[in-house]
Amino acid sequence: MWWRRTLPAVVALLAVSGLGLITVGLTAEPAQPPRPPADAPTRSRPAPDLAPLPRAAPVRVRIPAIGVRAEIVAVGVDAAGVLEVPPLDKPTVAGWYRHGVSPGETGNAVLVGHVDSPAGPAVFFDLGRLRAGQEIQVTRADARVTTFTVDGVHAYRKDAFPSGLVYGPADAAGLRLITCGGPFDDATGNYVDNIVVFASRTA
Repeated sequence: MWWRRTLPAVVALLAVSGLGLITVGLTAEPAQPPRPPADAPTRSRPAPDLAPLPRAAPVRVRIPAIGVRAEIVAVGVDAAGVLEVPPLDKPTVAGWYRHGVSPGETGNAVLVGHVDSPAGPAVFFDLGRLRAGQEIQVTRADARVTTFTVDGVHAYRKDAFPSGLVYGPADAAGLRLITCGGPFDDATGNYVDNIVVFASRTA
């Protein structure tokens, strides 16, 4: 899964064009990643009275509900404005979009990860299993651990990626986790959807 920059760099809204966080070169039929229910609710919660944190790179992410414990590396965009992703030979590593905010700052921090790899399921394979109310913990380089609570999980066709909701401005600290999902299109070698987790900082 790749994203292309569609609005000015200050906002860094990126749209999906569809290669990258997907199966590459699998010789067997890939396992189908879980998909959130079409009617999965989004929980609206008042923003807690938490002072925003200073900028610090995230280094680890933990998602107890789906057994994720992963290192985080910084990723950016290439000369064409396409979002970089962790190397496919490191499928258990997540990527942080370093041109956006860091987790705990005001705004939406973005983490991306592969859904699978030639070796099988990857770091974000089970994102579609997450549900509102479950927690995500991000450890930062300053040793702070920020806790986010899932507001909702949704699948979007790649040609209808919600750039504004993912990369747009926000008045509180949020987190977005993104991977590929939905049916696998053998003709293109891509999954047809993106799975997006929306979460808000709660501790």
